Amino acid sequence: MRVLVTGATGFIGDYVVKELLARGHEVIVTTRNLEKAKSREWFPDVICKELDLADIPDDVFAYLGSPERIIHLAWGGLPNYNDSIHTGQIFRENLKFCNEIVAQGAKHLFVAGTCFEYGLTEGPLPVSTPPAPVTEYGRGKNMLREALEGIFKDKVVLFQWARLFYLYGEGQSPNSLYSQVRKAIANGDKVFNMSKGDQVRDFLPVEQVAEKIVTLALDGDESGIFNVCSGKPRTVLSLVEEFFAAHDYEIELDKGYYPYPTYEPFAFWGVE
Repeated sequence: MRVLVTGATGFIGDYVVKELLARGHEVIVTTRNLEKAKSREWFPDVICKELDLADIPDDVFAYLGSPERIIHLAWGGLPNYNDSIHTGQIFRENLKFCNEIVAQGAKHLFVAGTCFEYGLTEGPLPVSTPPAPVTEYGRGKNMLREALEGIFKDKVVLFQWARLFYLYGEGQSPNSLYSQVRKAIANGDKVFNMSKGDQVRDFLPVEQVAEKIVTLALDGDESGIFNVCSGKPRTVLSLVEEFFAAHDYEIELDKGYYPYPTYEPFAFWGVE
């Protein structure tokens, strides 16, 4: 199957491309930075197309090889969750790209959403939970979903919106919890600064997230909203302790060094 992946050089995209290739699919990737794409181990095995969502070609679907499946992961502006660019420029660029590629012939579109669409709602979160985003990022994603649902209402397209929860793994942002733990180990630190750690989240290794994304995008036969999650609540502290234990590394945890983020609920997790 010919599959297009946008945002392929990002943290999630990198693993999604690897998963697709492992399953034997023909993969087309888009990038704004060709040199970055060339640095990926999968580069020789994919078709790479330079694409800036701010300036897409008129024949974008044909230019991208008329893919049978589209996994749209690209989204800029992160990790600045409260930058108005998410509800402005980035929203408009993504809306135009998705609208144009379907209008030109795409029959299947998978778009990555976010658990930030649920806002400060606590507890188990099925997809029926009303969105109530409090960040510009969450609002921008929710705006895109609502707009596309309206546009595609009378079109023959399988449209999947997948809300991603918390993921971790190699290659993640240096500011992520996982990367900070790995940095502390590499530096031989004796103390690790963190929040109290009793907040509850939904975590998955990025490899499992990629597997879920690919399975849903390639095998799913219904339009709708989906949660990409573990469905299992756990504390941040338990995850940090697991990270250090996996490397047999003993360290003092300075719990409470950082305050809780104000843009997240105290306890929430996904329901598949």
